[in-house]
Amino acid sequence: MEWVRGKTIGHGTFAAVSLAKPTNRSSDFPSVIAVKSCGLSHCESLMNERMMLDEIKDCPEIIRCFGDSITIENGVRLYNVALEYASGGALSEKVKKNPLPENEVRWYTKSVLKGLQFIHRSGIVHCDIKLQNILLLSDGEVKIADFGLAKKSTATGKYEIRGTPMYMGPETVAGGEQESASDVWALGCLVTEMITGESVWNCSDIGGLLMKIGGGAEIPEIPGKISDDGKDFLGKCLVKNPRERWTAEMLLRHPFISTVLFTEAENQISPRDPFDFPDWESEQSCCSLTPEDVEFRCELPAIPPAARLGQLLTAQKPDWSVSNSWVKVR
Repeated sequence: MEWVRGKTIGHGTFAAVSLAKPTNRSSDFPSVIAVKSCGLSHCESLMNERMMLDEIKDCPEIIRCFGDSITIENGVRLYNVALEYASGGALSEKVKKNPLPENEVRWYTKSVLKGLQFIHRSGIVHCDIKLQNILLLSDGEVKIADFGLAKKSTATGKYEIRGTPMYMGPETVAGGEQESASDVWALGCLVTEMITGESVWNCSDIGGLLMKIGGGAEIPEIPGKISDDGKDFLGKCLVKNPRERWTAEMLLRHPFISTVLFTEAENQISPRDPFDFPDWESEQSCCSLTPEDVEFRCELPAIPPAARLGQLLTAQKPDWSVSNSWVKVR
């Protein structure tokens, strides 16, 4: 893919992310993409991300990759990876404004779990699941991003401890073990932060933080304002022993996740014709869902178009001579 670089929208330790526009018009590519770039001498992490994304490219909950390239800009050789642009930003920005209501937490968690299930089934460990690496598209879709630290599960050879200390599992800190269960621990931290709006560990000293995580029996405090299902869900994620921790596949069957009914995407589906609305709305019967109503769903029986028209018929003849309330449409 050929593209033209636009403004910079983010920076990392070695890489920068820019908006870009593909130069070849094709339905295979969106009109705007994000390009992550770094110097060719520091591209190991970015090349790893490109390779990992190639192996898990068929999952809708994972950010799409459109290829890589090497460019020379201002005399510097850059390695670039073209990615799907998440215009909704990172989930961390949403949580920074306010803690999320539980129904939103459940929906985001379910999407992340679907992505994790796919990643783990592909024999990959993300190693850096956190709010900053969960991105949102304009339509509310959730995407797991930033696979620069990802690795093959049970890969031979030594791997350094990788990831963000605040989200590291006890087995990673204490024994250098980092497998799919470590991603599940990080998910538990992520869900807790969405509920509370605060970090799971109240510790500013990195040494003290690692001692808390890796030594002793302490685990992050489970929020009191979450439902019983939510508390049980977090209890299955934040287990010290990784062998006793639930897997992503098991967690997708947990009531905290399996009973999620409402999504913004469902609520924004456009009808194919005037009678294709999912529910017939009137002043007498309204079934529009608000975020607070996610615990239940109002179901109406399907009404055929002919029956719907019949509901509009009246024996009273309209007086077409009254025109002061007419609206000109053409």
